[in-house]
Amino acid sequence: PNIASVQTNMDEKSHTKADHTYFLPVTPDFVEEVIKKEKPEGIVISMGGQTALNCAVEMYLDGIFDKYNVQVLGTSVQSVIDTEDRQLFCDKLNEIGEKIAESYTA
Repeated sequence: PNIASVQTNMDEKSHTKADHTYFLPVTPDFVEEVIKKEKPEGIVISMGGQTALNCAVEMYLDGIFDKYNVQVLGTSVQSVIDTEDRQLFCDKLNEIGEKIAESYTA
């Protein structure tokens, strides 16, 4: 879904909208402040592009999600970590026997 539409649309197709919309930088410090205030049960990290993924990885590694008991919904942070690192991704594909093209550092 279009995240902006989820936040603001109220037409015949939309049954609900977001309670609050924050226009803040997507950084661990700002996101943690929103988590402190809103106390969500879960968070979706795959709807904010690379910035949201990077932020989520940093927060995960710093234990922020565990600290506030926030469940990551959808794509797991470990999956993001495994697929962002080319060697880890290659290793994961090899573990399941998936063929991949050979690559070398230039």
